[in-house]
Amino acid sequence: MTGPPNRENFVKVISWNLLRLTGASVEDVARLLEREKPDVLLMQEVTERIDLLPTLVPGHFHRQPWPGRIHGLAIWTRHHHIAPYALPLPASRLPGRLPRRRAQIVQVGDITFANVHLSHGQLLNRRQLARIAASMHGKPSAIVGDYNAVGPILIPGYIDVGPIEPTHYGSNIVPFRLDRCLVQRLRCSSTGTLAFGPSDHRPIMVELHIAEAGAKRDLLRATRHRIARIRAALRQDNL
Repeated sequence: MTGPPNRENFVKVISWNLLRLTGASVEDVARLLEREKPDVLLMQEVTERIDLLPTLVPGHFHRQPWPGRIHGLAIWTRHHHIAPYALPLPASRLPGRLPRRRAQIVQVGDITFANVHLSHGQLLNRRQLARIAASMHGKPSAIVGDYNAVGPILIPGYIDVGPIEPTHYGSNIVPFRLDRCLVQRLRCSSTGTLAFGPSDHRPIMVELHIAEAGAKRDLLRATRHRIARIRAALRQDNL
């Protein structure tokens, strides 16, 4: 029988759609960080006013603006991370549509995160997810953010570990589970939603760790247990 995974190997991740200029302020985000103490915070609908976050909370911050929009994506991490890059996503071919969306890809430790704010079209956002998943090349990864998706999502190799509670209410009435987390080669030990705050989306929280790391620890623990039993048996035979 194996014990629980080592808590030091967990990564606590929060994702929050800030609702552009009318939603969460930089002070609201700072309070969330101080209260919840995540290792990684992924944000959507982020404006330039959130650039002040590093002056309020120590950490590493990077905002990715979207061309033609006042908002974009941003990440804050407690520890240093490799500089994120923008992954262009499939776009609608209809005339008059805004510039194509991008995912923010960043590696934090051994986990690659895709911070996303996907399109509302249900066929299009599935194509966007497939593009992101293909870019991960089988690495331990998490696709986290505002999916704008309705119904189940089936991406080969990925499982949905996000909270099952609604995270947004259309017209303040209809519940939608728009904010999600799909993972590959990761385990999730805890998940949940937080209070809306001034945004129209609940933040979601997940605690993740590398699946292989847990398997290796379990194997090592079992090996040590077997060796201890063999030594005990040998001592018994020598009595």
